[in-house]
Amino acid sequence: MSRRVAILLSGSGSNMVALVESMVGDHPARPCVVLSNVRQAGGLEKAEARGIPTGVVDHRPFRGDREGFEALLQEALAVHAPDIICLAGFMRVLTESFVAPWQGRMINIHPSLLPRYRGLNTHARALEAGDSEAGCTVHEVTAALDDGPILGQARVPVLPGDSAQSLAARVLAKEHILYPAVLRRFAAGDRTPVMLG
Repeated sequence: MSRRVAILLSGSGSNMVALVESMVGDHPARPCVVLSNVRQAGGLEKAEARGIPTGVVDHRPFRGDREGFEALLQEALAVHAPDIICLAGFMRVLTESFVAPWQGRMINIHPSLLPRYRGLNTHARALEAGDSEAGCTVHEVTAALDDGPILGQARVPVLPGDSAQSLAARVLAKEHILYPAVLRRFAAGDRTPVMLG
């Protein structure tokens, strides 16, 4: 029986599309819902165009009440009974009380070679540090920001003259390969890391 995958996003949904388009044929999982905290997120329209149920849990009315927002998010997820949650550009930090029930069943993609550059502005920080390579990481989600066991990494060289934007574009292309590869393995119960050059 296929594992049911919920995808959470806040933006255009390019990683969501890569994940959804990979979940066909003999893949051990299928998408069951795409949720966003942003009503205008482009990813919602892309999910709807692919026949996937969508929903919005707007965080803005919950300013200063993260638990209230997360309770509503849990309710929205529960309707679809997912086995796995994939964070795909979901720009909210989740609390331990939200993460705990999903421990070992929630994964995230982050645009750096963790443990380097947790948080934001990862590409600019890699350039400022003079790194020779950058990349992305898929990891299990824990209560600590951009932490948790690493399930996969993909690397790209930093090229002379790179800007944060040009580096981000090359890393994003790798994200679209890495995240589906990790999800296929993860959904089958295999946590052996996927490492791409």
